[in-house]
Amino acid sequence: MMNTSDPYAKYQALRLTRHADGVLEIVMACKPGQKLPTADARTHWEMTEIWRDFDADAQMKVALIRGEGSGFSAGGDLSLVETMSVDPEARARVWREAKDLVYNMVNCHKPIVSAMHGPAAGAGLVCGLLADISIATRSAKLVDAHTRLGVAAGDHAAIIWPLLCGMAKAKYYLMLCEPVTGEEAERIGLISLAVGEDELQGRAFDVARRLAAGSQTAIRWTKYALNNWLRMAGPTFDASLALEMMGFAGSDVREGAAALRAKRAPNFSPDSPF
Repeated sequence: MMNTSDPYAKYQALRLTRHADGVLEIVMACKPGQKLPTADARTHWEMTEIWRDFDADAQMKVALIRGEGSGFSAGGDLSLVETMSVDPEARARVWREAKDLVYNMVNCHKPIVSAMHGPAAGAGLVCGLLADISIATRSAKLVDAHTRLGVAAGDHAAIIWPLLCGMAKAKYYLMLCEPVTGEEAERIGLISLAVGEDELQGRAFDVARRLAAGSQTAIRWTKYALNNWLRMAGPTFDASLALEMMGFAGSDVREGAAALRAKRAPNFSPDSPF
């Protein structure tokens, strides 16, 4: 039976630890037999909900999100992608969750720190880059792979990438699905800090604890004010997410998913209705 007194009892895909210093550690866990965390339907829902529960937890002051295994996040589970390509109800559900994931992080009053290593893609990358302080290893590989799948880059890219690294860099990386290392991501301003592999967790926890020890009013109000830049970009994000969901109803995404399963280059349609 679920413990209704514990707001975190419902979480299965995310491993949560309340630390005594006020840091909530959120670990995107690997499924049995996997080396990287992936976002299936359950995980995607949990990654949306956790920010509301964290915000309401009076004991926790800062969240730190990291990935288990050999990387931060492998992105969406292909079975979820394939379901969305044929099921309008699944598309509508994921559209709502993807919208809420971004806005729940933007509107969360408390600071969020991310610690990225290895590959970082999909919904995990959303959390990694929308974190208030984003830290990655120099060798981490960040990639928004939407256009390689055959859909628009919609789940967070339009609201944050141009603001962080500029429009020219954003278009280059997002339209070409070009990976960017942690070292390069720091250089262009896409992340806050790049560190050595053995420094990542220590540095991330140090930043989180410093935030937890500071003036919570001052830190939270600073975050709220700065995030108005993201709120102003809300209509751009809403359009990009709607266009991504339109893409899940087209033929390119089915070819993209099949190509990923077969580990081959996709053969997309040469024409576009747009």
